[in-house]
Amino acid sequence: MDVPLWLALIVVGWLGVKLFRPPWWLVLVLLVGGYLLADSQLSPVIDTAVK
Repeated sequence: MDVPLWLALIVVGWLGVKLFRPPWWLVLVLLVGGYLLADSQLSPVIDTAVK
């Protein structure tokens, strides 16, 4: 069974918020920060570090 990546991320994110109960501002900061870093000049560096 193939699960789309966007669906897996939504499920994991929802479970993380439900189980760990972080503040909503922290969730928003991580989402916006990740989005901005993915489109920045640091993305090749982050990509090689993750792989």
